Amino acid sequence: MEVESSIKALFISPTHGSLSLQQVFQKIVDFIKEQPEKNYSLIVGSDSFPGEETVFVTAIIIHRKGSGGRYFYRKIRQKKIENLKTRIFTEASLSLEIAENIKKMLSENGFSRLPVEIHLDIGRNGATRALVKEVIKMIVGSGYIAVTKPDSYGASKVADRYTN
Repeated sequence: MEVESSIKALFISPTHGSLSLQQVFQKIVDFIKEQPEKNYSLIVGSDSFPGEETVFVTAIIIHRKGSGGRYFYRKIRQKKIENLKTRIFTEASLSLEIAENIKKMLSENGFSRLPVEIHLDIGRNGATRALVKEVIKMIVGSGYIAVTKPDSYGASKVADRYTN
């Protein structure tokens, strides 16, 4: 995979502008501390768009259940990938990479019980249906909750919004 290292890529917050992954993590912690009695989930999802080059967008969403949330996203561009399977596995790998880094930061800062979901831009219908079992095994085998369409809004709504 020739995707530029995603850890160094800056994230964008509609509210706070460009942020490093460490700054994103701090914004997530601050958001939780505003209402610590609430239930939260952390969602990571990626989507891609194959234009002249392939654009991968990874979104990080902190969801305060019943009370909204915040999101951050980053774009990575690479040479065009025509193969759907390669694109889907690259999306999943990018999400896993970010989830691993955030989970490590959560553990180091007393938030290890926060559930982390990986939202996948795949579903049991359409072109990606043949990949569903394989990609879910990859995510679950890595210790995360795998969410697919139509429930994977982190990938299919938030990340997808920024792929063009």
